[in-house]
Amino acid sequence: MSRLSIFPDETAANAPDGLVPQLESNDPAVIQASLSRRGIGFEQWPAEHGLPEGADQATILQAYADAIAWVQRDGGYFTVDAIRMTPNHPDREPLRRKFLEEHTHAEDEVRFFVEGCGLFVLHIGSEVLSVLCERGDLMRVPAGTRHWFDMGSQPRFCAVRWFNNPEGWVAQYTGSSISQRFPRLD
Repeated sequence: MSRLSIFPDETAANAPDGLVPQLESNDPAVIQASLSRRGIGFEQWPAEHGLPEGADQATILQAYADAIAWVQRDGGYFTVDAIRMTPNHPDREPLRRKFLEEHTHAEDEVRFFVEGCGLFVLHIGSEVLSVLCERGDLMRVPAGTRHWFDMGSQPRFCAVRWFNNPEGWVAQYTGSSISQRFPRLD
């Protein structure tokens, strides 16, 4: 079940009471409204296509071709791919380390989870919003939003990704250690 937790930012991370969320909800309407007020898109779509264990990128993209085309038209994204992570993926540890550092992008980060789950953590103003995305969740994080992503130590997810940049995923790291102070996926 998708979940949103909103915490005070790093200035409160050392509070004697520890990290206590200001808001915590599993209600999709509350999640969508709370994120929308902060400029973040969140929708729940049907992820009705089961994928075979060894599905390659072409199979994944074909299964969700209609949703992909709609998002491409709606957002003007011209590059799309799929990332699938499993506990035995050879690059899971270096990718997790890379994604766990607070960063921004020069373009929107748009993800549709078609399997499994992942934790997007957004640092907006004086808040940190932790969004557990699961199968069927579509997130749109605007360009320039400070964030990080945790796929967990034993990742199991597949997400379709849209880009304006033909190079794909390009991050600008902030150098902040804030991501080390907040709860992770596991």
